[in-house]
Amino acid sequence: MTALQDLLQAALSEMGHQRYAEAAALLAPHAQTPSNELQRYYGEALRRSGRPQEAVGPLMQALALKMDDVDAYLQLAFALQTLQMKAEAAECFRTVATLQPDSVMAQAYLAHGDQQCARWIDFEANLAALQGAIRAKPEDADDEFGVPFTLVGLPHAPADLLKVARMSTRFLSRGLKPLPPVRALRKAPGERLRVAYLSSDFHTHATAALLVETLEQHDAERFEVLLVSHGGPDDSPLGQRIRRAGSRFIDVSALSTSGIAAKLREEGVDIAVDLKGHTAGSRFTALACRPAPVQVSWLGFPGTSGADFIDYIIGDPVVTPHSQAADYSEAIAQLPRCYQPGDASRHITPLPRDTWGLPPHALVLAGANPVYKITPAVWDTWMDILHRLPQALLWQLSGGDQADAQLRAEAAQRGIGADRLQFMPPVDMATHWQRLASADIALDTWPCNGHTTTSDALAAGVPVVTLKSEGFAGRVAASLLTAAGLEDLICETPAAYLERVCELAQEVERGGARRVVRVRPIRPWIDSRQMARDLESLYERMWERAVMGLSPGPL
Repeated sequence: MTALQDLLQAALSEMGHQRYAEAAALLAPHAQTPSNELQRYYGEALRRSGRPQEAVGPLMQALALKMDDVDAYLQLAFALQTLQMKAEAAECFRTVATLQPDSVMAQAYLAHGDQQCARWIDFEANLAALQGAIRAKPEDADDEFGVPFTLVGLPHAPADLLKVARMSTRFLSRGLKPLPPVRALRKAPGERLRVAYLSSDFHTHATAALLVETLEQHDAERFEVLLVSHGGPDDSPLGQRIRRAGSRFIDVSALSTSGIAAKLREEGVDIAVDLKGHTAGSRFTALACRPAPVQVSWLGFPGTSGADFIDYIIGDPVVTPHSQAADYSEAIAQLPRCYQPGDASRHITPLPRDTWGLPPHALVLAGANPVYKITPAVWDTWMDILHRLPQALLWQLSGGDQADAQLRAEAAQRGIGADRLQFMPPVDMATHWQRLASADIALDTWPCNGHTTTSDALAAGVPVVTLKSEGFAGRVAASLLTAAGLEDLICETPAAYLERVCELAQEVERGGARRVVRVRPIRPWIDSRQMARDLESLYERMWERAVMGLSPGPL
């Protein structure tokens, strides 16, 4: 093996253990070496260690040395996305899709990349190419990654999501070996069930904000709750609060995937609950080593993991009806109410509208979901609403300058002037909650609903109109609205959605206020103590089945 190969092997070892900054430091002295592999790995290490601007140069150099390097194009696209150069990122994905037309991964990233910058000219062609690539793959394929998350934001069949989730999971868990089997044993009187939550989001993050109060309500006499974190440190108030919410906080960020599994086994975990699934920064494949007798997916990813090593997915009667069990690799475990927890302790105080630059008397329709969730069908309906409601403006979450300009152009093509659109710039989480309270009505997206976005709007006292779609991701808002007693805001067709928004607008105008009085405040529909009891009941039933030697079954 040459010195260069030794160097690359050492860098890859660090990257495999997620020590990207160390890999970048190892390669930095050789940054001028004219090697395609070295430049690509150096660029990837820089990007993954939070230095996307510095990553662009090495990745461009890698492509100059090998212009058809698919991995370099992918890493460059990811770096450009982080730098808010989403149109340029989409062109990188387009090149990858051209080089690998049969690749599900390539077609998925292209479709998602175009959605990130609201480029819809190839929307139908992108969907057709993606669907064709999925259907052409053999059922046992394992050579794709990153697809499930991109697919949930696009129109898709649940069977296709299951197929690509299985493919991605097989790819991500290659080489991981199961630990020696461990049996589930009945607990002695007074012995606690040990539940470990695995995530990188125990910091100022939407998942932490949703989960923290439920964790605080766990019965410490019956359950020992371990928070197993593979994310970075965070001393924010929310980060400190969630660290205190468990029995113990265990930092595994420096461990390899198999090392995380070994730690879970060492801790004697009974039930391992992954909170990430197929989302960025996930380490759910640690569960491929079977560290715990019972393994569960909850909250982070709105769909199946496709993993034969995940026993249950926690949902509810709306998002995961048992009639759709065939769309999941896991057994469905239903909470009796909404699967999504919340925090009733947060207080959202509206500020004057001019704080956010909003006209005082306009009807404000909030589009608080990210741009990639807006499909042409959604945009057409929203523009029809603006035509029907001349007093209204759309207050959309910014997708960056490129995406915002494209949305303005799409509005103009539909006869809506630029003055009818206003964009919310990036702000911290608490400020975002506060500004949502200035909206009159929140407009949900489909086929992927707002998830935390919906609960944030309801917490701010803003009614959310949704269209219930097929599959988990398209039913989350319906689940939340059902829990809040607002089923009349759930629609089945775009036409019904349009009419419901216009009816609500009339109610706002008749009331002479910026709020629909029938929307209930946060406290009656978020009951974290009951959520904790319901979760614990599921955990106990899962454990009882395992003790009895029964396979996972619907709960």
